[in-house]
Amino acid sequence: MKLDILAIGAHPDDVELGCGATIAKEIARGKKVGILDLTRGELGTRGTIHTRKEEATNAAAILGVSVRENIGLADGFFQNDKESQLKIIEVIRAYQPEMVLCNAIDDRHIDHGKGSKLASDACFLSGLGKIETQRDGIAQEKWRPKTVYHYEQWMQIRPDVVVDVSGFIDKKCEAVFAYKTQFYDPNSGEGSTPISSLTFKESINYRAQDLGRLIGTEHAEGFNVERYPAVDSLFDLI
Repeated sequence: MKLDILAIGAHPDDVELGCGATIAKEIARGKKVGILDLTRGELGTRGTIHTRKEEATNAAAILGVSVRENIGLADGFFQNDKESQLKIIEVIRAYQPEMVLCNAIDDRHIDHGKGSKLASDACFLSGLGKIETQRDGIAQEKWRPKTVYHYEQWMQIRPDVVVDVSGFIDKKCEAVFAYKTQFYDPNSGEGSTPISSLTFKESINYRAQDLGRLIGTEHAEGFNVERYPAVDSLFDLI
């Protein structure tokens, strides 16, 4: 299966939080989108790897993604090394995405910055023919995505590109809150985390509204780029 977009996150729920509305919009336009989770989120304060897996499956169904995989790197301890890079390269070559969306370039959680660089490096290396990989015993062809974008997470990093996601924020929130163990629940007896508060839940809509306000739309999501964004005409910019 060939994908238009492969969205990569260090943890299940990273993609939904960072670019869920953008994904929902592109799927509504007929694009094929897949999600790759690097870890199972096993160090999370709330929930278990079993509940997280079920939640990730439910969130993927809500967004309508074509495929979701998890390569099982060590939560909190994975490194940008050959072994990890090859696991991502195998997935990139299997789905040949035109575009990759990945973690924020810097963030509060150390896995986000690490995951950002790891995914970006894997995208480059995936285009080198002398790196050999196999899937299901079949040799893979080299493939390099045309573009790599980094979504925003906890920290408010000034974006290079802003996407109008008006009309898709409800779908994003539905996918995010499929992770029932991770977010606000007044009846939960598990420990509190920065993302489990009511204010964080409310901030998802607020942040999208605020970024939308700055570009004159209802809601928006921001991304950082690795090369100059280009348009055919200045009139392509809204």
